[in-house]
Amino acid sequence: MPTTASLHDLEALLRDDVPYGDLTTDALGIGAEPGQMHFAARDQMVLALVEDAAALIELSGCRVELLVASGMVLEKGAPILRAHGPAAALLRSWKVAQTLIEIWSGVATEAAAIVRAARAVTPGIAVACTRKNVPGTKHFAVAAVKAGGAVMHRLGLSETVLVFPEHRALLGDASLADIVERLRQSAPEKRLVIEVSTVEQAVAAASAGFEVIQAEKFAPADIEALVRRIGAMAALRMRPIVAAAGGVNVQNAAAYAAAGADLLVTSAPYQARPRDVQVRIARASVP
Repeated sequence: MPTTASLHDLEALLRDDVPYGDLTTDALGIGAEPGQMHFAARDQMVLALVEDAAALIELSGCRVELLVASGMVLEKGAPILRAHGPAAALLRSWKVAQTLIEIWSGVATEAAAIVRAARAVTPGIAVACTRKNVPGTKHFAVAAVKAGGAVMHRLGLSETVLVFPEHRALLGDASLADIVERLRQSAPEKRLVIEVSTVEQAVAAASAGFEVIQAEKFAPADIEALVRRIGAMAALRMRPIVAAAGGVNVQNAAAYAAAGADLLVTSAPYQARPRDVQVRIARASVP
């Protein structure tokens, strides 16, 4: 089954939780007992990282039957996976696999809710999640965002150009046109993005040739005004993309879409509550 994490990543997760064996299981002397484990959705959720959870359980020494796939919408009570194996292997993998699904299904579920709210107004509008995820978990974050039907805004600093006010503060008196020229020479294949905090800054950036205007913490009314202003700029060779960013969430996504934003940029899914997964472990009958 395709997984997000490498074998090394999954081994590291298990090693972090069980570095020197399972003291309780070993002390009870039940490690070799045959067992079975069932995962089911206790909440409605958009499922994420289930393939990684299954691989992690298998890595512990169990057989896993995966019943659903990441990206599926599960109702309360829906079965997720079944596993069979010695009690030591089941108990070693139980909490790590459960937590993996719970945390990242929370991210996927919230991402899906924002996408759904925005597309109810503007079908096809994209929702992009930022790189402000927990350091060291990017591969999981990306998979969860995609499971929720959103896309990644930036994977990191290496592959995208985004000029922040902090960059401009270090550039001295360089004009926007000079900045665009410098970027076109240094990164000719990249789309040029700039973050702005006012409509006037956005209009100036569009005039200078930036291709994406990231409107930071604009109210929906300001996004609407910006879209109108840019639409009236006859001298533009190409209309820039207007991205609403900063504070975008499920409550206001529809308003930003209705205001005319081409893209919604959000970090909100990373603060979502985990979705609850029920786990049942029992002794397996021996034929």
